[in-house]
Amino acid sequence: MNALRNKVQLIGRLGQDPEIINFEDGNKLAKFSMATDDSYKDKKGQKVERAYWHNVVVRGGLVNVVENYVIKGQEIAIEGKLTNRSYEDKEGTTKYVTEIQCNELLLLGSKA
Repeated sequence: MNALRNKVQLIGRLGQDPEIINFEDGNKLAKFSMATDDSYKDKKGQKVERAYWHNVVVRGGLVNVVENYVIKGQEIAIEGKLTNRSYEDKEGTTKYVTEIQCNELLLLGSKA
């Protein structure tokens, strides 16, 4: 059952081109947001559609795949885990961020 703890699987489309960050030690990090869609019928029976946005972070060798093949509008499937972090902005206010730390990625379709 431990394999199911803190596991996220999503299929969606990128809302922007990935941001690639290069570190002095040669490592890279990729960041992007992706949207997943949901729909339901309201009390009147009309279909309501909604997009949910997720912040995704990719590390290690998978960054090369993101850098070379993933673009805005691309449909992808990801698997990873939820992570939380906090930081202080310029005004000294603490901000909290929830991200998906991606460890697997599958390209599903072409750009929308």
